[in-house]
Amino acid sequence: MSSSPYSGLDPRAFWSSGVAEQSPLAMDDLYRRKFGIRKSEAIATAGSCFAQHIARHLKGRSFNVMQMEPAPSGMGEEAAKARSFGIYTCRYGNIYTPTQLLQLAREALDGHEPAEPIWEKDGRFYDAQRPGVEPGGWASEEEVRMARRFHLRNVAEMFMEMDVFVFTFGLTEAWVHRETGTVYPTAPGTIAGTFDPEVYAFHNYTHSETIEAFSSFLKLMRAHRGRRLKCIITVSPVPLTATACGDHVLSASTYSKSVLRGVCGELSQRNKLIDYYPSYELITAPSSRGIFYERNLRSVSAPGVENAMRLFLSEHDPRGGAVKAAPDAKAKPETDEPTSDDDLVCEEVLLEAFNK
Repeated sequence: MSSSPYSGLDPRAFWSSGVAEQSPLAMDDLYRRKFGIRKSEAIATAGSCFAQHIARHLKGRSFNVMQMEPAPSGMGEEAAKARSFGIYTCRYGNIYTPTQLLQLAREALDGHEPAEPIWEKDGRFYDAQRPGVEPGGWASEEEVRMARRFHLRNVAEMFMEMDVFVFTFGLTEAWVHRETGTVYPTAPGTIAGTFDPEVYAFHNYTHSETIEAFSSFLKLMRAHRGRRLKCIITVSPVPLTATACGDHVLSASTYSKSVLRGVCGELSQRNKLIDYYPSYELITAPSSRGIFYERNLRSVSAPGVENAMRLFLSEHDPRGGAVKAAPDAKAKPETDEPTSDDDLVCEEVLLEAFNK
């Protein structure tokens, strides 16, 4: 008699032993790294808001997290964070979609210029590709262009020098320029600019579009660098603040996260240098019974963040001791203070202001 192919599988392969009987605080077998990260390797971080936690904790463990655009000398911690200094390797703010990432890479490395690069509000001028990084805007369009040129030089250097790229997939919903397809991190009119339905359109990216965008980004990196890139990818467990797709926000959020999780799974399966870290599953698992979210059922709580980072670092730095995060945008000395999503810089939450 032949045995079942399920005979002798690890306990992690069965729902009862792998999930139902496990404490959500001790699901240590959920993640097994595909490759290691040496402390000497240059790590760049980007993506949606949740990626900020990964950067902060890697800094706290003395990994070589690149910082290309530090805050000016003398700028206070809160002011630096409000202006997006130090939250990622470069001052690009949140990159919610792979299409936005690909667009940034093409601009920095190939000189492609996005459409409608500057938005205006109340006589001040904003970089449309990162409208939140300068909350009060710049005094002139030329100042915006100068700041962007400086930023792009740093982004190009980051792309050329990084050994490991950590990217968190956040959204499928975006706003694009109808004529050119240029994608923006926020809808025009949310932070700056004016929404014109004849100029801008809503777009909800599909699985195929999303995987094609990230794959094209990797091809561009290979073409310019002449060497392959190690990537650690995640899906943000933070639901949508609001949706413009016409569905209920719960259905819209489920669609978005399902597409992104499917994309990450396929990318990881077909590329040995792409490792998927399941922070999404850890936070949203039925076994957690919602304990890793704040009362708004959206923001990830401090225990949720700490648990997710503990699992990640147990694989990548098992001898490093307790999880510690560099506490601010300048990566000051380590601290044991817990952090939650309330500490993040996240433009998407501004959409709640339109809930009237």
